Amino acid sequence: MAKIQKERNSKYEIGNSENSDFRAKKRNLQAEAHRPLTALRVSNFEFRISAPAACCVLLTAFCLLFSSACGYHVAGQATRVPLSVKTIAVPPFKNASSTFHIEQQLTAAVTREFLERTHYRIVPNATGADAVLLGTVKDVHTRAITFDVNTGLATSMQTTVSTEVKLQDVHSHKLLYSNSNYIYREEYQVSETPSAIFEEDKPALDRLSRDFARTLVTDILENF
Repeated sequence: MAKIQKERNSKYEIGNSENSDFRAKKRNLQAEAHRPLTALRVSNFEFRISAPAACCVLLTAFCLLFSSACGYHVAGQATRVPLSVKTIAVPPFKNASSTFHIEQQLTAAVTREFLERTHYRIVPNATGADAVLLGTVKDVHTRAITFDVNTGLATSMQTTVSTEVKLQDVHSHKLLYSNSNYIYREEYQVSETPSAIFEEDKPALDRLSRDFARTLVTDILENF
C-alpha cells in the first residue's frame, strides 16, 4: 500500500508541475496578446516591434523612397535669390587658362541650365538685369592616368577644370552666392591615332560643362 501511495503522490506532483508550466505559458501568451505589437517579416525571419516603432520604420522607408525619387527642386524655389530678382545676367565667363573656348562651353551650359530649371529671365549682359553671375576659368589641366603596357603610350586622360563663380545683386551690390574653387574632372579614352586626341577632348569638356552647370544652379537654388 505504501508503494502504491508513493506512486500516486509522485504522479500528483508531476501533474501539478505540468499544470504550473501550462498556466505560466498561458499567462505569457495572454500578456503578449494584450501587448501592442506589430510583426514585420523579412525573408524567412519575423521581427516583433512596438506599433510606434513600426510607424517610424515605415515613415523612414517612405522618406528614403521619396527622397531618392526626387531630382531637382521645383523651379523658382530659390532661397539665396531675393524675390525682387526677376532677370539674371550670365555674361561670358573670363578665361585665365590656356585652353581656348572653354569659357564659352561653361557659359552656354550654365545659361541652358538656368533656362530649363528656373523661372528667371536670362540675358547675356548686366544692363537691365537684377542680378549678374560672374564666372572665371582659373585653370585647365590635362594629364595621362593610364598607359599601354606594351607601347608606353597614354590610353586615358583626365581633364581638371577650376573655376570661380559669384552671383551679385545689381541694385544692392550684395553677394548672393559665391564659390571660389569649383573643381571638376572628366576622364576620356585616347584614340589609337595620336592626331585624334584633341577630337576626344572636346566631348569630355562638354560633359564636364554640363555637370558643372547642373551643380552650380542646384547650389544657388537649394541654398547650399
